[in-house]
Amino acid sequence: MSIHHEATPSPEREPVPFWFDPMCPWAWVTSRWLLEVEQVRPVRADWRLMSLHYLNLEQRHGQRLSDEYRALMDKAQATVRVCAAAAAHAGESVFGPLYTALGARLHDHRRRDDPTVITEALHEVGLPASLADAATTSEFDQRITTSHHEAFDDVGLDVGTPILRIRGTALFGPVITPVPRGEAAGRLWDGLVLIAGTEGFYELKRSRASRMRPTVGATAPDNRTPSAGAMGLF
Repeated sequence: MSIHHEATPSPEREPVPFWFDPMCPWAWVTSRWLLEVEQVRPVRADWRLMSLHYLNLEQRHGQRLSDEYRALMDKAQATVRVCAAAAAHAGESVFGPLYTALGARLHDHRRRDDPTVITEALHEVGLPASLADAATTSEFDQRITTSHHEAFDDVGLDVGTPILRIRGTALFGPVITPVPRGEAAGRLWDGLVLIAGTEGFYELKRSRASRMRPTVGATAPDNRTPSAGAMGLF
């Protein structure tokens, strides 16, 4: 006589919208934390685009930005445009693997000035290299700004990236370094769930050391990356 054991259904994973600009190293660190959370809590990252170029040069009118920073914004927009083109070609499920391929090169390997990063990343995720041509066109800009407004119309303009939405509440952050791993990542998530569920909560912050650099691992900080702040990048 055989005994049939019904499989226990796995809990449905809660989607967590996460808006990113691939050029921001702080968003990169936070995104790697969210992937850690996926391993210990029933959640899944729902990757979405925002644009630091649009935020800083259009919505904030480029106030107090140096020429160097403006050039960096142009470089950031090129990468966002390629991500938007990739989603138009293959669907938004491509955001996760493409962001990982880009971010590893831009931030972990510090290849921000390497023009081959975009085509390498496209190749890694099986996308045509021709999508890199979107970097210099405005064809997908409306798609980008629509996604951008989904976050910033809710969270406001005095923050940057990362933006995530937890159970209906949009939050800036968490800004962290290095990435919490395992259950430590889960505990941070649990705390954010409590914060997001607190009516009237607006801000929780402390000053950061001027030499602190966002790191995925536990490498020593340096001063090669500007600090995160109201400008929205880093």
